[in-house]
Amino acid sequence: MRRPPFRIAVAGTHSTGKTTFLTRLKELFEQRGIAVAYVHDSAVNAKDKGFPILADHTFDSTAWLMARAIELEAEATLAAEVILVDRPIADALGYFLAALRHTNRSIAPARAGALERICEAWASEYDLAFLTVLDPSVELGAGRDEDALFRARAAEEVTRVVDRFMPDRHLLCHDGAEAALALAIAAFEDYDREAS
Repeated sequence: MRRPPFRIAVAGTHSTGKTTFLTRLKELFEQRGIAVAYVHDSAVNAKDKGFPILADHTFDSTAWLMARAIELEAEATLAAEVILVDRPIADALGYFLAALRHTNRSIAPARAGALERICEAWASEYDLAFLTVLDPSVELGAGRDEDALFRARAAEEVTRVVDRFMPDRHLLCHDGAEAALALAIAAFEDYDREAS
């Protein structure tokens, strides 16, 4: 029986270096001949389907994003040795909580609880997790939402969710990518040795 792939998740608000970090990590794994799957944020797909995103997130858009992320990660297990997750489902919940706060909305506690239970159940699937740290001095990427207050609120809420459900996460600062890359490679090598 094939062993489960090693899953690395990177959470955090937008334009904090997640994609840049994971693209580099993917290259490093591929240079070692390791089969890598890169699962990235589906917010663009959600928007294309008509779901509201960012500060307009709803319960349904959040549930869809979570389900889509789980689907893509599960599919990646079919062939990959390593799965890199750009925005684990904790991000979807964090962004939704930020949207509620930002727009002064609320939802029924039972619905919030349902999303939390999904997030809690799936968080244990990740072998290694990073949480990016927002540096407001770093410019937003092209085409990104320019609402600085919402970006900061998303960072706060994603952090709360990750700290609650993924407490062993490592912080990924703007200038700390090299150390985080080395940590990720070493963690996989340890996993590889133990599984052999």
